[in-house]
Amino acid sequence: MPNSATPTHCPYCALQCGMNLTPLQDGGVAVVERPDFPVNKGALCGKGRTAPAVLASNVRLTSPLVRSGGTLVPATWDEALDRVAEGLARTRTEHGPDACGVFGGGGLTNEKAYSLGKFARIVLGTSQIDYNGRFCMSSAAAAGMKAFGVDRGLPFPLEDIPKTGCVILVGSNLAETMPPSLRYFTELRENGGTLIVIDPRRTKTAEQADLHLSPRPGTDLALALGLLHLVVAEGRVDEEYVQERTVGWEDARAAAMAHWPEYVERITGVSVPQLREAVRLFCEPEHAMVLTARGPEQQSKGTDTVGAWINLCLATGRAGRPLSGYGCLTGQGNGQGGREHGQKADQLPGYRKLDDPDARRHVAEVWGVDPDSLPGPGRSAYELLDALGGDIKALLLMASNPVVSAPRAAHIEERIKSLDFLAVCDVVLSETAELADVVLPVTQWAEETGTTTNLEGRVLLRRRAITPPEGIRSDLEVMHELAARLGGERGLEKGFPTDPEEVFEELRRASAGGAADYSGITYRRLAEENGVFWPCPGSVDNSETSETSENSKTPEISVNSEIPGDTAPHHPGTPRLFLDRFATPDGRARFAPVSHRAAAEEPDDEYPVLLTTGRVVAQYQSGAQTRRVAELNAAAPGPFVELHPRLAARLGAVEGDPVAVVSRRGRAVAPARITTGIRPDTVFMPFHWPGEGRANTLTNPALDPTSRMPEFKTCAVRVEAVKS
Repeated sequence: MPNSATPTHCPYCALQCGMNLTPLQDGGVAVVERPDFPVNKGALCGKGRTAPAVLASNVRLTSPLVRSGGTLVPATWDEALDRVAEGLARTRTEHGPDACGVFGGGGLTNEKAYSLGKFARIVLGTSQIDYNGRFCMSSAAAAGMKAFGVDRGLPFPLEDIPKTGCVILVGSNLAETMPPSLRYFTELRENGGTLIVIDPRRTKTAEQADLHLSPRPGTDLALALGLLHLVVAEGRVDEEYVQERTVGWEDARAAAMAHWPEYVERITGVSVPQLREAVRLFCEPEHAMVLTARGPEQQSKGTDTVGAWINLCLATGRAGRPLSGYGCLTGQGNGQGGREHGQKADQLPGYRKLDDPDARRHVAEVWGVDPDSLPGPGRSAYELLDALGGDIKALLLMASNPVVSAPRAAHIEERIKSLDFLAVCDVVLSETAELADVVLPVTQWAEETGTTTNLEGRVLLRRRAITPPEGIRSDLEVMHELAARLGGERGLEKGFPTDPEEVFEELRRASAGGAADYSGITYRRLAEENGVFWPCPGSVDNSETSETSENSKTPEISVNSEIPGDTAPHHPGTPRLFLDRFATPDGRARFAPVSHRAAAEEPDDEYPVLLTTGRVVAQYQSGAQTRRVAELNAAAPGPFVELHPRLAARLGAVEGDPVAVVSRRGRAVAPARITTGIRPDTVFMPFHWPGEGRANTLTNPALDPTSRMPEFKTCAVRVEAVKS
């Protein structure tokens, strides 16, 4: 590695792949492999390799913009910040603090997410804050909290996957969503393990599987219950484990026994022999894992669905044991950290609950405010967006593009347009930013330092490699300046440092003793250790073994490490959770007594087909950044509708010709892609594009009652050939 190279991490998915950035003569950077980082060992997908393209001045925003006469025009920073402060202050004065909304993103660093939550609650005094991570992992988080007492995407490092005996991968096409991770599953099979993929489509990931189950969208809950029924019927329950380490088995068992195999076959379309084979492959090895992603989670019953998959792990003794367990494949780059430190409607830093008096006292002390001054929990993401223009009159939005990414997107677009005031901080002029009254151009990953937390719970240090262009400021600077303008004589800006390490030091104190305890993590450690797994309390007694920390309430590992030059011992972090006990008051995991129920919207005569949505390898999320990269657009230039030949024949649809997909919420048109790799009763659309082919025009905002996750993954539609 050249001396001038800067080790850092990819700006996209939750793998947070390591990369080196080397400077170019034109002031840009080139991506170079970084084989020392254990997650990707140098491997990168096309998005990571081309990430510097978005740094170009002809791609990104380079000046603040303000609306004048219906048009966004360049402005000075003072003019733009003054206008944002005036818009928020006016709204607060006329309608109260909760008329100001704040919407964040899973791509924000931990420092930014922490500061944004603090800004909303102290500077604006509003309860109305949430973030787009609610659309990503919230159902898995809710189920994990119920079952284990803590939510961390993976309770073990990725390196454990090749060493287990079987993995059930539910609703994930990781060959396209996070390609460097596929090697772990390839190694699993090379080591004699088996891979079961559950997906309505025969994706590139499903093609790697030893067994592919293709259930009807929205029936993953029934499928999990059917497998558990067979585990019981075939005498495969680990009775000793269930008795010693769990509670609630009898109720969960009774619920599962109502889902006999033939009944589950009728609901899901998965045959009884396939169900029995899945149980055999999962139960015969000593170790096994279940990993879920957006497929089972983005449903109006997503929390129950994930709970059912956790039940399967618990009944077979596969959670909290080496090389076994349940895990969620977090999607967004900092989706894990983003939900831990306060930008979520119901949470305070450290994964504390906002309605917990002790949590409020602890965080208020760090912030130097009265606990009673902190607002209570607010609306979830979709509910917040749906309230725009009604109770919520003004919105500060960072790192999100809900015009493309929200369910029932045409409706949300109208709600955004109905606001009295909208300010957007972004690196590009997204479809949402185009509607703003003020757009503030902010620094990108290569231009700033900060931390993220990947899908393993590994806290990482992104390093600044280049100087941002003149006229660009960081989100931390934006919050500092707005706090100064909105705080009057209170000097609130002092609580919003612009130095990310200073923010992280405060985050450490705020998280101390919480479930997501970062207090033992420093920038120095992150740089020297290639990341640190939370929980990592600030110190640990040398005599401790694998006991449970009184503060973190999660199992620790027994090895202490010292940083060269320091005299105090350091907690080494916790790569593997639950090996001794779960993070519940009694240390036992909780079964979820759940039963199958229909999706919020089932097919009928008017809308006889199911739509499911997802990603393609060359684009990311709403595509706001990746759609600006020529190489990625060449690989994935636009939306499409994937449909089975039998459905295409009934419609008279031809490969490449446009077809319309119509739901109760709207109509989308895109070219047909005909394949036998999808169920005949299902169509698929990727959700990266705006305009006529916007998939989220169609999707259903029906919410999970616990997680408030919208039902992105299934809705009833009809498909029509478009006549020229």
